[in-house]
Amino acid sequence: MRVGVLGSGQVGQTLARAFADRGHDVMLGSRDPRKPEVAAWLAEEGEGIAGGTFAETASHGDLVVLAVLGAAVEEAIGQAGPGSLAGKVVIDATNPLDFSAGFPPSLIWGHTDSGGERAQRAAPDAKVVKAFNIIGNAYFADPRFGAEQPTMMIAGNDADAKTTVGRVVEDFGWPPAVDVGGIDASRELEALCILWVRVGGLRGTFEHGFKLLTG
Repeated sequence: MRVGVLGSGQVGQTLARAFADRGHDVMLGSRDPRKPEVAAWLAEEGEGIAGGTFAETASHGDLVVLAVLGAAVEEAIGQAGPGSLAGKVVIDATNPLDFSAGFPPSLIWGHTDSGGERAQRAAPDAKVVKAFNIIGNAYFADPRFGAEQPTMMIAGNDADAKTTVGRVVEDFGWPPAVDVGGIDASRELEALCILWVRVGGLRGTFEHGFKLLTG
C-alpha cells in the first residue's frame, strides 16, 4: 500500500518504520518537513521513507495514519485537507492527553466525546478506525511480554475499514484485533490509555500491555 503517516514524533516514526519494513510505500508528514530533526530521522532511521507536508502525505496515502498530538487532530486534518482523506481508511493512533495538572494525565475530552469522534467529524468522508492507542510505541510491532502477547482493540463505524486495520494489526505481529464497536468506543479506548499510563507510573516501567481473555 501507499501509506501516509501524519505526525513526525515517536509514534509517527515508529508506525512509519513498521509499515516500511513490511514493504509499503510510506511518506511521513510534518508541519515542516525541513526541520533538522525530521530530516535527520528520514536520512538515518527512516531510510527509504519519504518526507512531506501534511497535505502531501494525505494525498500520498491509500491508507493514512493520524499520529499527531491528540489535541491537534482537527488542526492536522484541516492542514491535510479533509477531501484528501475522503474514502480512505484513516487509523487514529492518538490520545487527547492533558498534563496540565501533572502526572498521570487526564483526557481533554472524555465520557461524552473523544478524539476518535472528533477526527471522524473533521473528516466526515473518511473511514476512521481507532487503533494503536492503548500501548506504548515500543510495542507497536511484534509485541511480546515473555511468552504472552497483548490484545489490540479497535473501534470504527465502517466494517470493511476495521477489517483492513485488523490485517495491519496482524501483519505487525499481533494476535487478531478485538473490535469494540463504533467510533464512539474511542471514549473507552482513550480512557484505557490513561489506565496504561497510570499502571506504568505505579510500576516505574512502561513495559506492559492489556490482554483480553474470553471464556
